[in-house]
Amino acid sequence: MSKIRDEVLAANDAYAKSFDKGHLPMPPGRSFAILTCMDARLDPAKYAGLSEGDAHVIRNAGGRASDDAIRSLVISYKLLGTREWFVIHHTDCGMETFTNQTMRELLSSSLETATVDASGWHDHGNGPGSDEGKYIEWLTISDNANSVVSDVQRIRQHPLVPARIPIYGYIYDCKTGKLIEIPEATAAGKPV
Repeated sequence: MSKIRDEVLAANDAYAKSFDKGHLPMPPGRSFAILTCMDARLDPAKYAGLSEGDAHVIRNAGGRASDDAIRSLVISYKLLGTREWFVIHHTDCGMETFTNQTMRELLSSSLETATVDASGWHDHGNGPGSDEGKYIEWLTISDNANSVVSDVQRIRQHPLVPARIPIYGYIYDCKTGKLIEIPEATAAGKPV
């Protein structure tokens, strides 16, 4: 057993003892979805004022509009009735610290956890690694605002996304907790 596992199970036990949300319906009560990053510093419930049952929150590395994120958004509106979507990236994102090629090289070297310093990412593991990383588009970020615009545009242009759904683009500021609108992204996500 790990200490983390024990802590998670103890926290869940305490949560379950006073759990009173079993009556919530499957569709989100406020009919919207957020696509955001998996970064542990982001708490969409807090920065967007959510309670259980309010909204769908879809998370991945970078909050990118990957095929799987779009799949989740399409399910969110088609089967569960969401009517507005937010794409929220954030400052100081780890996806800005490497490139596709960096990730591919690190994985080719070994499958152990890499480290980073002022000179970049380093692999210290002993192989074997795998070249399978070369087949994945890692959706790294070189310009945060442009990535929000790009993701909103990709979602807006997807043939399974209705033109009536507004898609908003924001960057969460990790230093202030504020959501900063990216006007070009929100304009690209304007319903038609």
